[in-house]
Amino acid sequence: MSTAAEIVFDRVTKRYAGRDGAALHELSLTIPAGTFCVLVGPSGGGKTTALKLVNRLISLDEGDIRIDGRSIRELEPVELRRGIGYVIQNVGLFPHMTVGDNIATVPRLLGWSKTRIQERTAELLDLVGLEQGDAKRYPSQLSGGQRQRVGLARALAVDPPLLLMDEPFGALDPITRARLQDELRRLHHTVAKTVIFVTHDIDEAITMGDRIAILREGGLLAQYDTPDAILAHPADEFVTEFIGEDRALRRLALRRLSELELDPVPNPDRPRVEASGASTVRNAVSLMVESGESRLLVLGDDGTPIGVLSLAHAAELLR
Repeated sequence: MSTAAEIVFDRVTKRYAGRDGAALHELSLTIPAGTFCVLVGPSGGGKTTALKLVNRLISLDEGDIRIDGRSIRELEPVELRRGIGYVIQNVGLFPHMTVGDNIATVPRLLGWSKTRIQERTAELLDLVGLEQGDAKRYPSQLSGGQRQRVGLARALAVDPPLLLMDEPFGALDPITRARLQDELRRLHHTVAKTVIFVTHDIDEAITMGDRIAILREGGLLAQYDTPDAILAHPADEFVTEFIGEDRALRRLALRRLSELELDPVPNPDRPRVEASGASTVRNAVSLMVESGESRLLVLGDDGTPIGVLSLAHAAELLR
């Protein structure tokens, strides 16, 4: 099995009985293998419908979806779903089973040995930032953030090439949500899966996605591109209104200070404001504006100065 899969939506249409119009209308897009793709848009845009079509929780009316060139129609639903990790907002853990047993659900169905299951469970607990002792706890003994981590571990149990995530952080408090967003980005770089992630939050989409598909009401694709391209060049008035007025600041949030070609550190006239290289350019600009300074000293992981960012340089990045 490949570590990541290419997903192709080919003129996909879905209608629900008793509703006027399609929930999803002729959706066509290609998600390259290993891409973190976010589906975002207002209610009625067909985001969750598109997600559920991939693993055949609901059926297609027209068009096709292909995973690595193979139509999902050619696969038995059970076989298809065992090759896809699925994470939802309310996690869906079995309350009467321990964390370890929840994670082992699919490996057990596939007939893995007890030793192999124990090794994989231990590996996944470490991967998602949980303690080994958590394997013996029950879902009711965990926080919301911990339960989401368990849900993610369970989805990764058999190393599927594709993860489907339906607003997994929507019910969490802002601090926990931001922490898990960071963890998921780190995890994606580590395990290199193709991810289709549904959210209604454009900031979350910009933070998480390599590519973003913006859907409008009626299940129509408004724009599909990288976050920076969408922010710099919205396709139409709907996209412009949906992403909001502070597009420039959101673009600056996509870049880390460590990724920039910084000015050399002057000596002895160093800037008084400092920020870690892991900080975004948007955060750095905010620090400079708040302090009334026009320059900022960027520090490496060890606290050593690695360069200087100026407000003029930050503005240049938007041109």
